Order: sequence, then structure tokens, then C-alpha cells
Amino acid sequence: MNQFEHYLRAQTQLTDDDILRVRSCATSLTVRKRQPVLCAGDVCRHKLFVLTGLLRVYRVGQDGTESVMRFSAENQWAIDHESYTTETPSHCYIEALEDTTLLLWTKETMNELFAAMPAFRAFSDRLKDESHNKSLQRIFSNISHSAEEKYNAFVAENPTVFRRVPLHMVASYLGVTRETLSRIRQKHHQLR
Repeated sequence: MNQFEHYLRAQTQLTDDDILRVRSCATSLTVRKRQPVLCAGDVCRHKLFVLTGLLRVYRVGQDGTESVMRFSAENQWAIDHESYTTETPSHCYIEALEDTTLLLWTKETMNELFAAMPAFRAFSDRLKDESHNKSLQRIFSNISHSAEEKYNAFVAENPTVFRRVPLHMVASYLGVTRETLSRIRQKHHQLR
């Protein structure tokens, strides 16, 4: 049993035949470290599932500042929902932070799978709801928690990602300067 099939068995009530059908409709793609999977201005045409490696989804402000929206490691999905849903140019970049192996499904393929398997659609809807809720929690955290609280939550929720991502990207994700993040980390190391 491969990794994706194991993931679906753990996350859904799909039959073995349904799981094989979902997997067989995917295209595999391997990207090298720092290789873009999606660039701003392009339409996001695929849902991405990370088999191995690590992606970051980020935007670039008018001043050139990168703002990391999320990280996607093994057994996680990555997509620009707005671009994918509306079929309009993306404002985001999706980039490999490590050599990464992905599974990709087009919107048309996903819609066919959803029509054939209501349980798979329900699973996708649940993932969207969870992503939406995490986004709301992140907004609340960014406007109400201290930099140290945001750091502690990120490390607790993403211990493997934290060790794999450069500090400036973690700082960007948390909405703090690199200097602030360095001070927080130093304080934590002194307390241990």
C-alpha cells in the first residue's frame, strides 16, 4: 500500500476501489528545491498532495516583501483556492523548499471524482472547512497574540516543519521580523 492510499484509508471511509480510482487519476510530479509549482499571474489548475518534501505558499507585496501564507509537508495539500475555484490568475506562488514529490489532480478530474464518489466530495469539503477554520484562527492569533505566543503555537503545531524551514520564512509566516524571532528563540534556548 502506498503512502497516499494509506492517508486516504486513515482519513476517509472510501472503499479500496474508490481509493485506487482517486490515486489512478493523479499525475505524479517531482520538483527540485526552489522550483516553483505555481507563479503569481498563472491560474492554479491543480490540487496538490505532498508525498515527500515541503512546499510554501506565499505572496509578494508591492514592496517586494514575501509573506508566507502556509507550509505543506508530507501528507498535506497545497492549492490557491481562490485561483483554482474562480479560474483567475493567482496572487500566490507555490514553491518547493526541498526536493518534493507531488500528486496532482485537475479541477475537471476532481469534479468527476466528486460526482462519482460523494464520500470523496464530503472529505474534500471537510478539508476546506478545516483550512478555513485554521485561517480564521491564524487571523485571530495575528491580531491578538504576542510574537512569542505565535512562535510557541507554530512550533507546537509544526515541529517537523519548523526544523526544515529557514528562519526568515518562519518570521514571515508569523508576521514578525527575523530579529524578533531570533530574540524569542534565544530566550527559549536559555530557559531550557
